[in-house]
Amino acid sequence: MDANQQIARFVSQIRWTELPAKVQEKARMCFIDNLGATIAGIKTRVSQICADYAQATWASDAATILLHGKRSSPAGAAFANAAAANGIDSDDSVRYAWGHGGAQIFPVALAVAEGLDLGGAQLLAATVAGYEVAHRIGGCWHEHHREYQACGSWGSVASAAVAANLMGLRPAQTSHALGIAEYHAPNAPMMRDVDHPAMVKHAIPWGSMTGVTAAELAFRGFTGIPLLLGEERYHHWVMDIGERYLMLDGVSWKMKGYACCGWAHAGAEGARELVVNHGISLEEIERIVVDAFNETVLLGTRLPSNTEEAQFNLAWPVAAMLVDGEIGPNQTGEHRLKDPIIRDLARKVEVVESEELNELCRLHAKGDPRGRFASVVTIKLKDGREYCSGMKDGGMKFPAPEWTREMMAEKFRWLATAVLDSTVIDELLDMAWHLDELNQIKELTGRLS
Repeated sequence: MDANQQIARFVSQIRWTELPAKVQEKARMCFIDNLGATIAGIKTRVSQICADYAQATWASDAATILLHGKRSSPAGAAFANAAAANGIDSDDSVRYAWGHGGAQIFPVALAVAEGLDLGGAQLLAATVAGYEVAHRIGGCWHEHHREYQACGSWGSVASAAVAANLMGLRPAQTSHALGIAEYHAPNAPMMRDVDHPAMVKHAIPWGSMTGVTAAELAFRGFTGIPLLLGEERYHHWVMDIGERYLMLDGVSWKMKGYACCGWAHAGAEGARELVVNHGISLEEIERIVVDAFNETVLLGTRLPSNTEEAQFNLAWPVAAMLVDGEIGPNQTGEHRLKDPIIRDLARKVEVVESEELNELCRLHAKGDPRGRFASVVTIKLKDGREYCSGMKDGGMKFPAPEWTREMMAEKFRWLATAVLDSTVIDELLDMAWHLDELNQIKELTGRLS
């Protein structure tokens, strides 16, 4: 069996009851984290635009566009819900693909499962297939491409895996679905969006939509090319699929209080600790200097004019963290971007590139456990005093730290509170923890229609 066949067989044959208990629990936690991110993201303008477009373009009653009172085909609902899932950048990261996975996997699983009238156990099994393919195709993708491409590129293949599993495609059809998705994956130059933040962001809605479309085409007999991942030089990414579950230590969730690019987390954490530990008042601060790796430097310190610019930024998250003690929808939403206190503090943030921190970032990109997204923060006061944080990691750590159910529920409530009342939040959490017992996923989407 060659690598393409091995991947396709894994995707086609994965079943919930056969998965290890730790993998099952990780899948439940991923579902809750992504559901919370999507609920919080529906208030963004990009979510509204994509919901309107999906309903108009993919007219269908098959699947729910969450909390917009709209419906669409599975491809359309996946597209719209993916825009919301990554709308405030509070969604997860996958270690070996070096980017966002769940914001594509979750909306595809939800839309296709609802459209086919499937239950929670089937959705969760497909979610595991998606994460395992995401890590492997993402790692291969970054080895192969010289330019860093956004998550929707490799995410197209992961999304196709999710859809193929739920649709019950045979291994041969699944191979074609994955090949179609890879061939039509968006060539999304991520760093251009970091330079000029816009709604295109990580190309996540395109990855989700491409994956669903690829599986639907393969079901009808449309053919695709063999996966790049199937080539001999990338066999190390494939050989243990189905035996080693990379999602266990490879999916990292952003901590409660962080909804912005992960490259900015360490700077915000370091600044916050200095202010709290040394009793610094914000009026005393003359400058905040953040030593960081190149990608954090590229986020820059310009004052934002929209939520995308606030999320892909260093100065704004640092300042918002110091003023409010968190970076969430209320800090990066466009209603807050003229706040004079945050703006004044953001103007005091400087960023300096560090080769030592660049090397740690490079190690992280290779999956080396020594790697980290680190920063060092120095706060200089008007009276001449200086305080240094030492090296800080921020909330994005790999291998992923252990989370308890209480931690995940607390983050979910933090994200959902601005949109839903507490009774609905409690109902959703109870359904999500027992999702594998749910006979129809429509029972959950109906609460969010």
